[in-house]
Amino acid sequence: MFTRLLVGLDGSPRADSAFEQAVLLGKRFGSTLIVAYVREPDARDADGAAMLDRAQERVLAAGLQIETVALTGHADVELAELAKTADAVLVGRRGVTTKRDALGPTVASLVRIAERCVIVCGGLPSPMKSIAVAFDGRDTSRRALELAMQFATVAESTVHIVHASEDREAGLKIVGVAEATLSMQRVPFVTHVEGGKPGEVVARIVKRTRCDALFAGAHMRHSDGRPSAVIVSHAEEILRSTDIPVVIQP
Repeated sequence: MFTRLLVGLDGSPRADSAFEQAVLLGKRFGSTLIVAYVREPDARDADGAAMLDRAQERVLAAGLQIETVALTGHADVELAELAKTADAVLVGRRGVTTKRDALGPTVASLVRIAERCVIVCGGLPSPMKSIAVAFDGRDTSRRALELAMQFATVAESTVHIVHASEDREAGLKIVGVAEATLSMQRVPFVTHVEGGKPGEVVARIVKRTRCDALFAGAHMRHSDGRPSAVIVSHAEEILRSTDIPVVIQP
């Protein structure tokens, strides 16, 4: 399912963490890694060639194939374009203690414009074997569930369905769709319906269940396929409260 993984390097610790997560996932799926260095216009020169050389040595040592790319432009735009040739793009996050803008402008923009899933990685690589899915019944969360289901099949793991609702009966009706889908595919699951803000509920359940990966939908789309409002606030709540990879599905 992840035959080609894209990761961008910029010399920061969070980008390095995303790179190591890409190597870990690459080993699981036998992926080719596309490693990109994007020099922002008017940015100070950095030794992008050296970064790519070190990345190539690391990936080859892991027994994986690699493609390296050096570009000049805005990182979100260039990575979104490169992502069209990949199955997922991995990026780093700001620290979980950041009070505001946990995603950062580049990642938030990438989530909005990318046509592939964006994996916002934690501070350390995660095995990504215990999976939670933030499910609200919308199309993007259903697609996130489908991706999580494929992932769980490979990882042989249980899927934790998470839904925030003050009305438990109404919430159970919504997650019933997810339960039926997982049951048909014989994927083990546990359902969690709790009251509170979505980000807070997800963070609470992730901590309690010790899940090490979260799948969530990014945004809704217009009937012609154009992206509509991005659901970034919930993702930022989760990212401030956890340090696990969040797979954001368009």
